[in-house]
Amino acid sequence: MMSTCIDTLSVEGRFDFFNSFDNVLTDCDGVLWIDNNILPGATQVMNGFKNNNKNISFVTNSNTKTRAQLLEKFLLLGFLSSINDVISSGFLAARYLKDNLDPSKQVYVIGSPALSNELNALNVKHFGVGEDYLNTSVSEFVDKVKLESNVGAVLVGFDDYFSYPKLFKAASYLKDQNVLFLATNMDEVFPIASNSNIIMPATGSLVIPVKVSAGRDPFVIGKPSTYICDFLTENNKIDPSRTLMIGDRCSTDIVFGKRCGFKTLLVFTGVNSLKDVEEWNKSDDPTLQELVPDYYAEGIDSLKAIFPVPL
Repeated sequence: MMSTCIDTLSVEGRFDFFNSFDNVLTDCDGVLWIDNNILPGATQVMNGFKNNNKNISFVTNSNTKTRAQLLEKFLLLGFLSSINDVISSGFLAARYLKDNLDPSKQVYVIGSPALSNELNALNVKHFGVGEDYLNTSVSEFVDKVKLESNVGAVLVGFDDYFSYPKLFKAASYLKDQNVLFLATNMDEVFPIASNSNIIMPATGSLVIPVKVSAGRDPFVIGKPSTYICDFLTENNKIDPSRTLMIGDRCSTDIVFGKRCGFKTLLVFTGVNSLKDVEEWNKSDDPTLQELVPDYYAEGIDSLKAIFPVPL
């Protein structure tokens, strides 16, 4: 399939596109902001959708902030939003465990204090968050380590203190095939400024060592998992055929949108570029074709042009 550039739509085409969806889902980092730097047009476009009676959901794979913390950031940056508009992988991971884990069991967590707070909010028993360094040889550590009992799940999110002891414990708990293995998301890297010469490994880079050492695949909560879609259709009553997904990372945002039956739009302010899309368009590989968005734009600022009354 071929992607359509938003800028090339005729006036009638822009009108038809705007009226083809009632619900807008958007990723955050790389679409609305990078780090704490808001991207041009982000608030105007998202608030414009809200003011035109579109249902808005901010769908992020972030698990290092609670929904309440994310909402605080949205409001500070000028977005019209409420807590119900914020859908994070940390919140959904806690919800999944609340619904699927024996309440007598506890969860071993590789993750952030925010992930711990989401679990606490739903009374999911857990442990493991915080520093856990290797301060001796591996052989001495193995001789002395004590594993907790009654562990029913291992949850991996982003962890500033990821370490060999945490990897050891996660893999050891997962040796029991009855223990659930969850990952908040599989994002390989964090979006950074395009002129930067660094790479910031993200949650997926921490999940892979656990997956390899345990010899098990995780159930992934965040995009591109359709678990989010199930949550939205059940709780927000959205119609997938009337929904637009905006993202910057094709392997998560665009694949997620396609698997859920949404329209998809890629912006080039984050991970993927027009060059990527053009290469995938040439391929007959269905895996690569799944990465191709329905629409693309330089940035969210380009969407100002689709509104019936210009922003």
